Amino acid sequence: MWTRSTARLALLAAVPLVAVLLATLPAAGPATAQSPAPAPSGPSETARNVAGTQWEFSNADRDRRCSVAFRTDAAGSPGMKLELEKSCTGLFPFLREAAAWTLGENDFLRFVDARGRVMLEFSEVEQGLWEAPKPGEGILFLQTVASLKRPPPSLDDMAGQWSLTRGGRTLCAVTLAATPAGDAFALKLGTNCDAVVARFAPTTWSMDRDELVLNGARNQTWRFEETDPKTWQRVPETPDPILMVKQ
Repeated sequence: MWTRSTARLALLAAVPLVAVLLATLPAAGPATAQSPAPAPSGPSETARNVAGTQWEFSNADRDRRCSVAFRTDAAGSPGMKLELEKSCTGLFPFLREAAAWTLGENDFLRFVDARGRVMLEFSEVEQGLWEAPKPGEGILFLQTVASLKRPPPSLDDMAGQWSLTRGGRTLCAVTLAATPAGDAFALKLGTNCDAVVARFAPTTWSMDRDELVLNGARNQTWRFEETDPKTWQRVPETPDPILMVKQ
């Protein structure tokens, strides 16, 4: 028979079970605990590649050009630091307003002003070459310095008075003429040339791709490559090379 005493004993027996169940429940609180938000990621790989490269900014004819450097550190709220060569703002006055650069998910590279407004939007047309339209300017370009190749020297660049030297000593004066001589151009040596030049006795010169070629007696040739403006070094390189220096 179910009596009041029996019910009381049943209730007391159930208390430990209730305590155990309550202990397994999550603690109540004003808000559920959340995992901390992930830290923002750094610059993208593309942005790091852009920042690790030397760039030239120019118009289509490249008669106005200057150097641009991209950094990945922040330039305030607009974007990342943009460093312009001093001559840039003289050649392109609108760049005075350029404060930073950004690179979006769609890989558009943008120059922005201090308020974050887009001034130029470049798209990559090939590796190392980006272009952006600008009203009043036409198409503007960003090119990696490594991708720029100096045009081959003209006949006027090469014709004139030169000196063959070695170790700072003049071996011979040389005149590269613009007068055709067969498949090449005429060459004239000065007086009192060093024996090494006199034996070689070049009479014509020519350009072969990017090399200057002096053509001597017995079908011998000396080849030179440009190392500095107006200075060409005989190849292959030796510890004490012969140089051609324009006067």
